Amino acid sequence: MENLRSENYHRGVAMEGVKFASEMANTNRRALSDIKNIIGGPHQHLAVSKRGLSEKPAAAVNAKDQSGFVGHRPVTRKFAATLANQPTTAHLAPIGSERQKRNADTAFHTPADMESTKMGDDNDIPLPMLSEMDEAMSSELKEIEMEDIEEAAPDIDSCDTGNSLAVVEYVDEIYRFYRRTEGSSCVPTNYMSSQSDINEKMRGILIDWLIEVHYKLELLEETLFLTVNIIDRFLASENVVRKKLQLVGVTAMLLACKYEEVSVPVVEDLILICDRAYTRADILEMERRIVNTLKFNMSVPTPYCFMRRFLKAAQAEKKLELLSFFMIELSLVEYEMLKFCPSMLAAAAIYTAQCTINGFKSWNKCCELHTKYSEEQLMDCSKVMVELHQRAAHGKLTGVHRKYSTFRYGCAAKSEPATFLLDARA
Repeated sequence: MENLRSENYHRGVAMEGVKFASEMANTNRRALSDIKNIIGGPHQHLAVSKRGLSEKPAAAVNAKDQSGFVGHRPVTRKFAATLANQPTTAHLAPIGSERQKRNADTAFHTPADMESTKMGDDNDIPLPMLSEMDEAMSSELKEIEMEDIEEAAPDIDSCDTGNSLAVVEYVDEIYRFYRRTEGSSCVPTNYMSSQSDINEKMRGILIDWLIEVHYKLELLEETLFLTVNIIDRFLASENVVRKKLQLVGVTAMLLACKYEEVSVPVVEDLILICDRAYTRADILEMERRIVNTLKFNMSVPTPYCFMRRFLKAAQAEKKLELLSFFMIELSLVEYEMLKFCPSMLAAAAIYTAQCTINGFKSWNKCCELHTKYSEEQLMDCSKVMVELHQRAAHGKLTGVHRKYSTFRYGCAAKSEPATFLLDARA
């Protein structure tokens, strides 16, 4: 008996916390309710709204008690003190307060509830429907895509992907910068009117002579274009007497060589070229004067910068390249060509050379997109170049024609001018 009692005693202790089904049926149990430390928070997605039998509906909660709480922040002592110190005159509606005013008997919250939720007062402007917004966005995207398709230029740099010197990654940005800043390299087309002792004919004689010096010294092509640019910018700012004009020319070439060349001619060589008309001190003094006048700005886009890019777009062979440079060097000598910007001169030289070689108008879409010039825009400049080509072998200024009549330059000057362009309408 003692063993049986002990066994029953231990069994009763083990079953002490267990309730039978009959007892559980008579017990009124309910789920734990919200402790109200997160007020104004939206319901969790697909959450069941539970409440006890004696709990009031959520819509009956006083909205004024919740107006000071926003979002999911717990009510700590510090937060409660901050809210107590804030003015109570202009409270914002808490996030989710409209959601709490709904019938609490709704079991699930669907996307339809989100659409029916009011985001502002009754006076707010109604928002467009989702379908209307999609249609508007799709139409705008189509227009943008069409613009991109129309303005996108063919890729001409894929062949240089492995060449780090070609900077394929940002070559387009470089030439966009050149186009924006090419105005800084231009000079007024009437700047010679401010000169008292020289004129445009003397300028032409100087540049024609410098082209021969450039050829004999075997300098880079970009050196010649920068030399002419330095001369024009300096003469547009400073008054120069006639006997100092040649000094300006050789000093400008010295500065261009220092900027472009690896091996720079020494000053003594330039003195000999000038037949000892100037001393070393004269050249160095003029050098200081030029760089101070130009404020040491030698980084300007010349026609040569655009020539290389546009020739690549035209897929030019050697013959077209030499003839294009012949056209643009003829333009360097002529004062009247200063009215055209560097990019226009480069594009027109290539267009004129293509027409000269092919015997008909030749300007494809790739050239137009990369140069940003249509055939009609180039016509005026091209006609002047054809006229310069016609009279290149005659007159006093024949340095360019003699240079491009050599086999080194492919006898490009002996090509027949594209006279049919003179009869074409602009």
